[in-house]
Amino acid sequence: MTTNNTSIAKSKNMNNGIGILGGTFDPIHLGHTQSAQAVANELGLTKVLLIPAHIPPHKISPELVPHASAKQRAAMVDIACQQSSLFSGDHRELARPGHSYTVETLTELKQQYPNQPLYFIIGMDSLLTFTQWHQYQQILSLCHLVVNTRPNYSINHMNDATKNLLDNYQTSDINELSQLDSGRIFFANDCRFDISSTHIRQRLAQKQSCNGQLLPSVAEFIHKNKLYR
Repeated sequence: MTTNNTSIAKSKNMNNGIGILGGTFDPIHLGHTQSAQAVANELGLTKVLLIPAHIPPHKISPELVPHASAKQRAAMVDIACQQSSLFSGDHRELARPGHSYTVETLTELKQQYPNQPLYFIIGMDSLLTFTQWHQYQQILSLCHLVVNTRPNYSINHMNDATKNLLDNYQTSDINELSQLDSGRIFFANDCRFDISSTHIRQRLAQKQSCNGQLLPSVAEFIHKNKLYR
């Protein structure tokens, strides 16, 4: 009986948590939403915030600046959110002038949801540069990192700073996540949704189909607004 109660308590705590997926979303695609859905399923989350970035600090090269406007990217995120009760669009970074720093967003969210653990979802590529992020240690004091992995990733490709980070913060125990409000790095199950916004933009520019990569409603918005041509 005690074990069952403990299990129920842990499950309830995880459900109370909020997943967070940020990105340029230029455009938002099924790789974003399906991988976030997979994380939510694995952790038992019932809410994931999709947060489009205004000016991502790491995208400083002219060719990496968003192609669609902030308003258009926000609209596509909102369209994606209409397809699932799991997702909610959050536009706070678009309303903030200048660069969008994750630590500022998480600080605001922690103030807004003081009693709910935050699970910040990132890809393997972001993990490899995480120790270079603005106030990355403060980020870990505000949330858990959930890393979307790809099949056959190798820890040998990580630099020493990332290896040290994982030595200090990684856990493979979901129950440990449920017992702590922040400070752990958890590797989600392998995601096989190998879709990129860059590839989609290239296909759209060449007037090729993106069926199976975009939600039909997002594809319709892109067509109506003549984006990525």
